[in-house]
Amino acid sequence: MNRTYTNDRPARSRDGRADAGRGGGYGSQALRRTGGPVRSGGYGRRPGAVQGEFALPRTITPALPAVDGFADLDMPEQLLAELGRQGVTAPFPIQGATLPNSLAGRDVLGRGRTGSGKTLAFGLALLARTAGQRAEPRQPLGLILVPTRELAQQVTDALTPYARSVRLRLATVVGGMSIGRQAGALRTGSEIVVATPGRLKDLIDRGDCRLNHVDVTVLDEADQMADMGFMPQVTALLDQVRPEGQRMLFSATLDRNVDLLVRRYLTDPVVHSVDPSAGAVTTMEHHVLHVHGADKHAATTEIAARDGRVIMFLDTKHAVDRLTQDLLNSGVRAAALHGGKSQPQRTRTLAQFKTGHVTVLVATNVAARGIHVDNLDLVVNVDPPTDHKDYLHRGGRTARAGESGSVVTLVTPNQRRGMVRLMSDAGIRPQTTQVRSGDEALSRITGAQAPSGIPVVITAPVVERPKRSATSRGRRRPASATRRTPGRQSGFGAVA
Repeated sequence: MNRTYTNDRPARSRDGRADAGRGGGYGSQALRRTGGPVRSGGYGRRPGAVQGEFALPRTITPALPAVDGFADLDMPEQLLAELGRQGVTAPFPIQGATLPNSLAGRDVLGRGRTGSGKTLAFGLALLARTAGQRAEPRQPLGLILVPTRELAQQVTDALTPYARSVRLRLATVVGGMSIGRQAGALRTGSEIVVATPGRLKDLIDRGDCRLNHVDVTVLDEADQMADMGFMPQVTALLDQVRPEGQRMLFSATLDRNVDLLVRRYLTDPVVHSVDPSAGAVTTMEHHVLHVHGADKHAATTEIAARDGRVIMFLDTKHAVDRLTQDLLNSGVRAAALHGGKSQPQRTRTLAQFKTGHVTVLVATNVAARGIHVDNLDLVVNVDPPTDHKDYLHRGGRTARAGESGSVVTLVTPNQRRGMVRLMSDAGIRPQTTQVRSGDEALSRITGAQAPSGIPVVITAPVVERPKRSATSRGRRRPASATRRTPGRQSGFGAVA
């Protein structure tokens, strides 16, 4: 099997365009067209976002044909063996279509619904093209940019076994965690960095990371990065990677908000779309439940008390915390997830939800992307989203990878007109039902049942510490460990 990967790509100018005599003013023109970065005042509130589809770029060079099996791809044998060990037997459509081209060094624009296999679609190509290389300190060779900490962790978890198989080192760079530890990982050398834009910028400003050796760059969920106001940071980072390098942009939805990124940074890309951006997953049921405002809380509590796990979405952190406490008082094992929680808290909550220690995850839109939970069959919009893309991404937490699931939205009378418009924008025709708490219809659609009424407290699982070996007992502490400043030591004790 041929292991030589070529990168016969046209040289790019500083603005990311191929040097083909088209002039040097494109970047500034593109910025004027988009009106500059748009910052939102919160999830789901995007008064300045550009709506609608953009014209997908035309591919000049014909794309390589799709493959039916991983064995048909020019990948290192270690990656193929690891796919077998992980039980990944056949590529999903987006993987089979894009991998032949991305392995050959082509830029890729990929669109596929949540759970369609996008992570391995770009991850396998990135690892294969980086395999056999070694990064210098502070100089990664591959970069994956994502909008949220949760998505960064999910991408890292998904790619770690494959990276190990080809002896590549991954570093995860996100806010809310120790920047010193992340800087240390970069200083010792990491071939691949998975990062959120803000924290990566901080590390670059500190001198702990340089991107001039990055040859393969991936943008995952680029539309959300544009919506969240990350566009200036993203473009500043992309301007620092190797101009002649490979770029891949993947997302479940693509609209005109990412038009600048596509036009400015992708050269003659292979375009592949598994589904229209507003397409619904065929294994997913959509229900709009009309409820009266006075009965909404009781109906929500009964849904939460169902057998099995459920994610419930609300608009604000305060509403999430209030509902979580009400559910705990009613006997439902619930936990809150929102941007006001520290990263260790968020990580622990997700772990408890995935193991079933917590059965209800009450969340803001921070959980709408980047969370994969096996066998999750219900998502509930307690507060309806204001944007159809948010609806699709919330719902995408269920019915992943061919599994079935339901998305339920509770709608009060004054929200009905807006919900009809949102569903039309999403290309979905939901089943609409009038329900009340205690109704048979509510139980049939969601599995709702009366809660126990016995308050519960969610405690962190006890982790047994490994016992010290006999040879370590009685060993004197090194002198450096005993020379601590009394102020810091006593201060730590007071905090503990």
